[in-house]
Amino acid sequence: MRRALPLLSALLLLAGCGTGGKAPSTGGDQANGQKLFKSTCGGCHVLAAAGSQGTTGPNLDDAFSGSKKQGFKLSTIENVVLDQIREANPPMPKNLVKGQDAVDVSAYVAAVSGQGGSTTPPSALGTDGKTIFAAECASCHTLAAAQATGTIGPNLDQLKPTEARVKHQVEVGGSVMPAFKGKLTAAQIAAVAKFVASSAGK
Repeated sequence: MRRALPLLSALLLLAGCGTGGKAPSTGGDQANGQKLFKSTCGGCHVLAAAGSQGTTGPNLDDAFSGSKKQGFKLSTIENVVLDQIREANPPMPKNLVKGQDAVDVSAYVAAVSGQGGSTTPPSALGTDGKTIFAAECASCHTLAAAQATGTIGPNLDQLKPTEARVKHQVEVGGSVMPAFKGKLTAAQIAAVAKFVASSAGK
């Protein structure tokens, strides 16, 4: 899917239509879209403006930079993003955000994608487990201690995994979860494992 999105986007842009109806001409609330993107989408997508580095889904800067250079209207790109939210393919669930929230996320992504800039490197996260979790895990998992409400991965408050289990899962990944060994340092993985195990369900 990662490779197919730029082509799919181009086809939808050329067609000027989508599958779920167009976004309202009044546009969306980009501030709300940014907040929702960071909490719901950033764990799976690269988007420099949001500081997100997810690798499960397509790189949104790459996906839309070409279209912007070719002069496509933001409203057209917004509708492509909205279609992707409504008619997503696994591992992305359909309607991860709905209604006006979906419009807001689409408006935000359309406005800021492909603009360049650099994301925060993992090395800059330090070794605070909560900080690492918020940056790398919160958009996919629910964990009250981190104010995280992600629904793509398991609810960690319900699962209450051991520190060893978290460490192993972070290192090797599984299903739609990427492996973080080599991306995060051993100390960072240990820190986030300790944070999750000591916080889950409390």
